[in-house]
Amino acid sequence: MVNKVQTPDYIFESSWEVCNKVGGIYTVLSTRAKTLQEEFEDRILFVGPDFWQNKENPLFIEEEKLFHDWKKHALSVDGLRVRTGRWNIPGQPLVILVDFQPFFEVKNEIYTRMWNDFQIDSLHAYGDYDEASMFSFASARVVESFYKYSLTENARVIYQAHEWMTGLGALYLQKAVPEIATIFTTHATSIGRSIAGNNKPLYDYLFAYNGDQMAGELNIQSKHSVEKQTAHHVDCFTTVSDITARECAELLDKPVDVVLMNGFEDDFVPKGSSYTAKRKKARAAMLNVANKLLGTNLGDDTLIVGTSGRYEFKNKGIDEYLEALNRLNRDKNLKKNVLAFINVPGWVGDAREDLLERLQSKEQFDTPLPCPMITHWLHNMSHDQVLDMLKYMGMSNQENDRVKVVFVPCYLNGDDGILNLHYYDLVLGYDLSVYASYYEPWGYTPLESVAFKVPAVTTDLAGFGMWVNSLKGGKYSELEDGVKVIHRSDYNYSEVADVIRETIVEFASKTETEVKKIRKHAAAIAEKALWKHFIQYYYKAYDVALRNAEKRVRSKK
Repeated sequence: MVNKVQTPDYIFESSWEVCNKVGGIYTVLSTRAKTLQEEFEDRILFVGPDFWQNKENPLFIEEEKLFHDWKKHALSVDGLRVRTGRWNIPGQPLVILVDFQPFFEVKNEIYTRMWNDFQIDSLHAYGDYDEASMFSFASARVVESFYKYSLTENARVIYQAHEWMTGLGALYLQKAVPEIATIFTTHATSIGRSIAGNNKPLYDYLFAYNGDQMAGELNIQSKHSVEKQTAHHVDCFTTVSDITARECAELLDKPVDVVLMNGFEDDFVPKGSSYTAKRKKARAAMLNVANKLLGTNLGDDTLIVGTSGRYEFKNKGIDEYLEALNRLNRDKNLKKNVLAFINVPGWVGDAREDLLERLQSKEQFDTPLPCPMITHWLHNMSHDQVLDMLKYMGMSNQENDRVKVVFVPCYLNGDDGILNLHYYDLVLGYDLSVYASYYEPWGYTPLESVAFKVPAVTTDLAGFGMWVNSLKGGKYSELEDGVKVIHRSDYNYSEVADVIRETIVEFASKTETEVKKIRKHAAAIAEKALWKHFIQYYYKAYDVALRNAEKRVRSKK
């Protein structure tokens, strides 16, 4: 007889990025929330840090009367200061924001307890470790308080902790409230990201690395310790892709129980005439900025390509992208002008006043501005990796260059002073996107690109790239499929750059009919990654966690 899959009555999810938009995990949580809210209406609660205190947070809709009696109890009995409300995203799920500052006073006692119970090494902590740990502990105390005050012992409850920053709280609950089933999701191992970020070969030597030894060498013992111990002790250990699952098994010495692939919702993608109008506006804005910056007259037949993401020069493949563009500029088979954008937030200063003056003018300019590669001044103009590499390669946007490069080093929030468009309102203006990732546990940027019918180039070192290949039975996806997946290893940098160059040349030669077909295939891939398809893996994780928690509780009775 097949056992019925167990589903929770309540789900709590703790993350640094609840109502706090700082990275890719925000996208995971905020796009998935609607799907879970529809199934567990107001029985899924997100727990996040209360950074804003008395200031208005546009992502948080406060409801002071929500859980009023419990909040009074939490403050008077448990000493917890929380605010309740809803996350201002589709589905508007319930949110508890916790003030974790008071826990700094008992930081040493918390760390001692975690060492005694789980051998978590906090002696080597520095940087953001303390802040993350105090939030993590406070979140767990909030869930403990809510559970004991509002729920019954028979309630099946899940606590899902995201990234090492919330691991300590999951472990606290294992001891304090063993009836709560715990899930830990690492979106990227701290040690794997550190190895890659320090220019050490990760993949060819993955089998030979010892995670504990490398953590000591790279001075991240405390982060690695809490991540590893959480992975080993929770009821269900998960990650976001098959490639990161291999990393977990080798560097954390713990195979994952379930892979939770990152889906998304397409409700932010415009349809029909709205899409056409937004694409036209985005292209016009990018061409206008480029022409005013470069003193050129690039027309709408220009091939616009782009990359984006966090400023991780090697991990995100920004170096590969620039190398490919340099080779493309010298490729005699390229028949179109290419305008290549780098939308990566750097240490940005002010929008360029000389560029602003030109943008406000109706004149057409035939001379470039000084430093015609960048839209905003940086605080570190002489030590920026993108500008340094462009200078090293001699790419300076000369008049006769077929490839022009524009670096937009700011967050595209609609108010940057130059483009003044949100990222999603800009990316749909690309013809092709390139994400030549070296270290990318999943890869939302290429997924978002294809959602907007913009074909993407990525690698098989990105979880998304591996998943796209799986759709073809393990064969490599090609440009005609909507996503070109390039094989990347520790040592084929030059080969990858050439494949990117060849792909752009190939795409530039496509007819309008061929491009439409590719764009249609790109959108079809995006549809397969909607949360309605990927949410099944979460239900599997809930089942695993609930069953293991039951066994754990029974074994202690």
